[in-house]
Amino acid sequence: MRTIKIAPSMLAADFANLEHDIQMVNQSEADWFHMDIMDGVFVPNISFGMPVLKAMAQHTKKPLDVHLMIVDPDRYIDTFASLGASVLTVHAEACTHLHRTVQGIKDAGMKAGVALNPHTPIHMLEDIIGDIDLVCIMSVNPGFGGQKFIQNTYDKVRKLRTLINDKNATTLIEIDGGVNAANASKLVEAGADVLVAGSFVFSAENPTDTIKNLREVANA
Repeated sequence: MRTIKIAPSMLAADFANLEHDIQMVNQSEADWFHMDIMDGVFVPNISFGMPVLKAMAQHTKKPLDVHLMIVDPDRYIDTFASLGASVLTVHAEACTHLHRTVQGIKDAGMKAGVALNPHTPIHMLEDIIGDIDLVCIMSVNPGFGGQKFIQNTYDKVRKLRTLINDKNATTLIEIDGGVNAANASKLVEAGADVLVAGSFVFSAENPTDTIKNLREVANA
């Protein structure tokens, strides 16, 4: 039986009390920290960059799952490796030579992730799925937290799970956007391995309990 990972998205944290929220995640039943890096070019928003990630990494006690929503991510692979990223995810839509980028991430000592926007079909990964450690399916349009979950995601997860199984790959499936207790079990049933939750966790009255409950629902 798969154990589903929970990765709170720090984009939804209170940036005025960032260390407090980091410690909350450290002490919770979460598995990873999900870090969204946005450049205002690939997506219509700017989040935080290397100095903030470096400062956060000094306090995090769980793996850093870094999601690059930027153009030309190859330029920064070594930088994010030096900042302590465990998983580095790039967008397929931002990489002209995706295989080269994936190999570069692995050569830098990180697990390689590839993210797909809602409009990008799964078959784009057929020739490379065996080289990818994680596929991040965007279940909202990237750039902003708190968006409504796109229902087509379930079908997309099932297609990806079929591709992974057909290729005998060990790739993890991560879902990013609009994840909550209401859709978690259905996502896991479709084939998801990692659930990213931002607003659902950090807007809750008790984020620690919310993470615990989401984990219990996902692993039921």
